Amino acid sequence: MTVTAVQSSAPKIGRLVVVGLGLIGGSFAKGLRARGLCREVVGVDLDAESRRLAVQLGVVDRCETDLAAACQGAEVIQLAVPILAMEKLLAELAKLDLGDAVLTDVGSAKGNVVRAARLAFQGKTVRLVPGHPIAGSEQSGVEAANAELFRRHKVILTPCEHSDEAALALVESLWRELGADVETMEVEHHDQVLAATSHLPHLLAFTLVDSLAKRSENLEIFRYAAGGFRDFTRIAGSDPVMWHDIFLANREAVLRTLDTFRDDLDALRDAVDAGDGHQLLGVFTRARVAREHFSKILARRAYVDAMHSTDLIFLAKPGSSLSGRIRVPGDKSISHRSIMLGSLAEGTTEVEGFLEGEDALATLQAFRDMGVVIEGPHHGRVTIHGVGLKGLKAPAGPLYMGNSGTSMRLLSGLLAAQPFDTVLTGDASLSKRPMNRVAKPLREMGAVIETGPEGRPPLTIKGGQRLTGMDYEMPMASAQVKSCLLLAGLYAAGRTSVTEPAPTRDHTERMLRGFGYPVSVEGSTASVESGHKLTATRIEVPADISSAAFFLVAASIAEGSELVLEHVGINPTRTGVIDILKLMGGDISLENQREVGGEPVADIRVRSAKLKGIDIPEDLVPLAIDEFPVLFVAAACAEGRTVLRGAEELRVKESDRIQVMADGLITLGVKAEPTPDGIIIEGGSIGGGEVWAHGDHRIAMSFSVASLRASAPIRIHDCANVATSFPNFLALAAEVGIQVAEEGKA
Repeated sequence: MTVTAVQSSAPKIGRLVVVGLGLIGGSFAKGLRARGLCREVVGVDLDAESRRLAVQLGVVDRCETDLAAACQGAEVIQLAVPILAMEKLLAELAKLDLGDAVLTDVGSAKGNVVRAARLAFQGKTVRLVPGHPIAGSEQSGVEAANAELFRRHKVILTPCEHSDEAALALVESLWRELGADVETMEVEHHDQVLAATSHLPHLLAFTLVDSLAKRSENLEIFRYAAGGFRDFTRIAGSDPVMWHDIFLANREAVLRTLDTFRDDLDALRDAVDAGDGHQLLGVFTRARVAREHFSKILARRAYVDAMHSTDLIFLAKPGSSLSGRIRVPGDKSISHRSIMLGSLAEGTTEVEGFLEGEDALATLQAFRDMGVVIEGPHHGRVTIHGVGLKGLKAPAGPLYMGNSGTSMRLLSGLLAAQPFDTVLTGDASLSKRPMNRVAKPLREMGAVIETGPEGRPPLTIKGGQRLTGMDYEMPMASAQVKSCLLLAGLYAAGRTSVTEPAPTRDHTERMLRGFGYPVSVEGSTASVESGHKLTATRIEVPADISSAAFFLVAASIAEGSELVLEHVGINPTRTGVIDILKLMGGDISLENQREVGGEPVADIRVRSAKLKGIDIPEDLVPLAIDEFPVLFVAAACAEGRTVLRGAEELRVKESDRIQVMADGLITLGVKAEPTPDGIIIEGGSIGGGEVWAHGDHRIAMSFSVASLRASAPIRIHDCANVATSFPNFLALAAEVGIQVAEEGKA
């Protein structure tokens, strides 16, 4: 890619000197020169051909063989020489009058650079900002210099006692001009991190290839090596001299990392020797997902690739009738709880129908991080090797919950009684959700929990606390709060009782019984006592009624529709959406009712119907709290007025669902008036237009359903999070006749 100099802005610095015209130094020089950020770029290199090519290729303005002549009047001096040559170069620079020049470098080990500078300058003033661009190429030399090499790559600066604030700011600004993502780090920490992430893998690759090459059957070994071997050993083709220098320069950090790895390798060898399959399975299952898990945390992405754009747009076209038989994904609430209780049970729990969406995967990963061996998920099947109620181990770092409020709130109850400290974090959306509703009652039980500002994540939970059971009357109906306290009650001395003001989903109580743990339910109060155990079982997760709700409404509002939703969970604490649609005149029937793993399920047949507006009974609100966005669409298609009250909980979901749905409906020509705890919707015609989901998957899917009765297409912005809750929504929608797809793929 050719970069044109930015002529419109004044140069940022006067003279830039780059000592060492290889790939990194040459790319730094070429990038800044091409952008017009230096009045003059001067190169220094021992190799005459490199000097000639640097000028010919426009990498530098001119070259010097004499270091003193090159550095005279320099404002920034970039040291891009091999790492073991740095000590000699710094000693030569210390003899010169550098004025106020800022020195910086590109070496991958920083401790030796700082030590060499300290030795060379010995009390003299020097403005040194050590740096390390994490970028490279299979090509080398000044002829490979690329002005765009550092774009979207990290550059780590490691300020030291020689780094003043102005010098640090200048070096950082130059890297940012090249498109780099600049971070700062302490010198020692940088060297330890790089020893683990870069230096150790190279050492292992070099050693493995050398070890195999020395064996008598080496020809056969390399002849039959598969792709995995080639991928892993590719880095053994790196420059031996450069890596020789790096290992010697960073030897203390490399040795510490190597010793830790050797301990893990010895433990693995012992497991193989002893035939300890459980230990091997634990290592392999954790390793299989670790790379993707941590990469997605750092990228703040979903656990599943929730589509690919920050503003992924759905284009929903006016539709006709729906027909067919489908099975929506597994119930998210039950998927969460199956992992939690299966991990704390004694024995091996098999789960079928597990929802492989971001939220449930966050729970799964958290228990892996706490030492539980979990196989899968694979096609909805998960095998959990339980460790018992007291078998969890301290995680190595914070537990990342992604966008899952259920994971964070329920886990806080379990973790409040563990002997170790934990920190629960989440993505930007979860970090705005209120957590005092669980932290406050847990503190009353004896837990020590710190929250972020205004009671929001992260949660820091102090281990080693003795919890005491209590009777808690919830100020609001919340299955998450109830479940959190019941799970804490598994560890608390005495009896823990939770009384709810209105019925909420009871999956936790049902599943505890399924694992053999006694639960008492009397009226609106659920109670547990500590001292019992969980015994492994088999769980078949029914289809999620919250996911089915979109199709229940879709088939109700699209004339001439008849649709069957198979194997849907009809837990009476979750069927508010069916009850509300029936009150509106919906034609919905339950067929083939049965019980699976303690949960009632049925096939649901829904036919189109002429809906009418209603005042939604407040006792049904907690039983349909997640389904209201799509119920608002049903209300918009109904004849007359629909009024919702007592649903203030909707304002603190992934988005303010009352306001966001009202805004979208108004845009589509529907009369909608939000109230503090609900909404008033006048049914009528729906037009087309552009609406925003605000990253809320349920909003995006609800407006997709609205298109069935729209007079023109609906463009729905910010739909990337649909995959977090409903991974195959678009495919199922297309199968039954809803015309919605990613824009550009419709």
